[in-house]
Amino acid sequence: MDSTPLHIGYACINLSLQANKITTNRGMVKKTFTEKGIAYASELALKNVRDLLTIVDWNLEHGFQLFRISSDLFPWASEYRIATLPDFAEIRETLEEIGARPIRLTMHPGPFNHLAGQGKVLENTIKDLEYQSDVFDLMGLKPSHWNKINIHAGGTYGDKAATLARFAKNFSLLSENLRARLTVENDDRPSLYTVTDLVSLYEAIGTPIVFDYFHHSLNPGSQTEEEAFLTAYNTWDVRPVFHYSDSRQEYEDPKARREAHADWLYSAVNTYGREVDIVFESKMKELSILRLRGETIEVVPK
Repeated sequence: MDSTPLHIGYACINLSLQANKITTNRGMVKKTFTEKGIAYASELALKNVRDLLTIVDWNLEHGFQLFRISSDLFPWASEYRIATLPDFAEIRETLEEIGARPIRLTMHPGPFNHLAGQGKVLENTIKDLEYQSDVFDLMGLKPSHWNKINIHAGGTYGDKAATLARFAKNFSLLSENLRARLTVENDDRPSLYTVTDLVSLYEAIGTPIVFDYFHHSLNPGSQTEEEAFLTAYNTWDVRPVFHYSDSRQEYEDPKARREAHADWLYSAVNTYGREVDIVFESKMKELSILRLRGETIEVVPK
């Protein structure tokens, strides 16, 4: 078994730094945004991007060359353009500094994004995805699948083939830079999409498939793990980023939902002799990887 991915990383939150209030998820409720407006959103966004720089530097110091950025850097981002924020000059300068770091950055926007949707759902999806792509643009990152913006295909609306065809049609509504970054991921429920299901989408519009090991274990379709891995691997035009986590139900809590991710990491990743980057989606974030490496954990989880 080949169990050593080239680069490994984790998602969004650094628990070691969060203990010192270093975070990129500062936000506010709608009422506060209504009262305090763009000026306060700008203040929070600047703090978020500055802390993102701190997290990125911590990652590089600790051997992490891959990191998934939070989709919540800019509070209520759908309500304004980033360039209109009062602190935009400092925000852009910080984002450019982050983009110059030797680390691979990715994003995974929320499940409310449905590119196969219609009406307001589609409008909001495009707005949210374009904002995420704008962040990478401000970082000075070349539009490509190296800095992926990854989503799920969404619901099936009663017809998988028709839904994927609509996804492919709506893909043309996206900016060129966003189209160059977009990827899709296999789902964890049999009612949704397997790697095999997503191949037609790749063939239609060229979106690589992000292979999620845990999701495949819950929704394998007709493929073995190796078959699904290789199918997804062969859709990429750069080194792939895949997702890995263990089952909370199997390893930590028999009463947990079957889809729940474990807090820690327990099993090795089989990369089948291929070079891939892995985002570990364990709940204990960087601490789970440090423990797997046998390193000392400085922050004791509560």
